[in-house]
Amino acid sequence: MAEPEIPERFLEGYARILAEVADTGRRLTRDELETRRALGREAAEAGHQLRALVRRHLSETRAAWPLAPQGAADAVLAAVEQTVDAFAEGFERAQRITVRREEAARREFIDDLLYGRSDLGRLAERASRFGLRLSRAHAVAVAAGPEAYTESDAVPRSVEAALLARFSGRKILLTTKDGRLVCIAPGSQPDVLRYFAKQAHAATDGGQVAVGRPHRGPGGVVHSYDEALDALDLAQRMGLDDPVLYAADLLVYPVLTRDRQAMADLVRSELGPLKEARGGAEPLLRTLSVYFDAGCVAAETARRLSLSVRALTYRLERIHQLTGSDPSDPMHRYTLQTAVIGARLLDWPAKEL
Repeated sequence: MAEPEIPERFLEGYARILAEVADTGRRLTRDELETRRALGREAAEAGHQLRALVRRHLSETRAAWPLAPQGAADAVLAAVEQTVDAFAEGFERAQRITVRREEAARREFIDDLLYGRSDLGRLAERASRFGLRLSRAHAVAVAAGPEAYTESDAVPRSVEAALLARFSGRKILLTTKDGRLVCIAPGSQPDVLRYFAKQAHAATDGGQVAVGRPHRGPGGVVHSYDEALDALDLAQRMGLDDPVLYAADLLVYPVLTRDRQAMADLVRSELGPLKEARGGAEPLLRTLSVYFDAGCVAAETARRLSLSVRALTYRLERIHQLTGSDPSDPMHRYTLQTAVIGARLLDWPAKEL
């Protein structure tokens, strides 16, 4: 594909400068340098390539090389150097301004997209500029590491490089928000978010990644993003240490807390008596939690708690005495386990219900 022709206006006055420099040996004036910078800015804003512009200047230099006295060549070459340097300076300044504007526009779009603050129709129009088609379903993955990240940090850049190398040409948006890594991908391409999760987990030294469900439309990205954030929050409250969490696998938890008052009543009624135990409710609550996580297998529970099986049996009996519910009885187990999950979700007994 041929490069666009460089208009003559970007070399206006250049041949005259070369001729005068050859005659007088002078350097470019301040006004002449500022004119070259202005032309460089115009060329950048017009979308021309700097390489092509420099080549055009060199071609013009060869064509307009003056018939000058011996020894004037050094002065002419110095003028060429000044001209190209000033032109490139103006060009680069314009590019930096454009980059900053693009970064600001991208950040504004991302904020509107993830917070759902903009008109959805207008948001969908802007999305195409960043490679997203919001009429289709999208899913969002969020990675939280040991520190807060910005887009210019090494961790996001390394994850982005890995994604681009693996999925070049895919409609993917990688960014950061509130110190976390965020990846938005078409809902029909779960392999992208799986790979993002793998790369982000490694790059953040074991950080946790949550993946929201695919949702359609401009509001779908916000929905999926919120699900991913809720999954990370849930993992922290529930002590879930899985490296990758899928919102689709955690739907039972929001169901359990949908009626918060009912759950609080269950926790108080079923587990409240544990506060009467020596040392308070926390040790026995942790015993129940580990017991259920271990599939109600006493030997495995004792191992995880660094207890003897006899000591564990004593604790379970004490829980039975205080609550009236036997953890080993299938009839009681479901109620107790639901109450234990509710206690985790509601941060009981640290917080009064």
